[in-house]
Amino acid sequence: MRVGVIADTHRFFDPRIREAFTEVGAILHAGDIGAEVVLRELADLAPVTAVVGNNDGSLAHLDLPTHANLIISGVGVHLVHRLQDASPPEGTRVVIYGHSHRALVEHRDGVLYVNPGAAGRVGFHRELTVALLTLDNRSPRAKITILGLRAAQGTSGLASHSDHFVQ
Repeated sequence: MRVGVIADTHRFFDPRIREAFTEVGAILHAGDIGAEVVLRELADLAPVTAVVGNNDGSLAHLDLPTHANLIISGVGVHLVHRLQDASPPEGTRVVIYGHSHRALVEHRDGVLYVNPGAAGRVGFHRELTVALLTLDNRSPRAKITILGLRAAQGTSGLASHSDHFVQ
């Protein structure tokens, strides 16, 4: 199964996410969502599981959890906003987190750690990024997808789409 992974949207849904998340069976949002409309837009693409981020006070009415433990295609996945708050149960094969706005795909002690970077316009990151996670009979795999350059906050112009992948 292919899973779209996103974090740190901060009230912004970039239309390039639709193309990046074609053919995903699920979407995981690692917090700092910012606005309910972001979750609605994602839910139009695939079922969404989201956790609350440190900037999601305005979404308290949604009662989002601080972390989620999921089994997707037989693989244990732990979803959290800040890595320092992660508490993956035994048998977890993938830890997904956000908060730092720094994309990362790294194996540590048999566990795949994935930070999709930031898909919003707020923060210090230069590019908007998401991740694609592949879960199947083999080892979990992920790659970072660069959506394009971040447009300045408050502008409507978006950078052209990039198909550049980083691993």
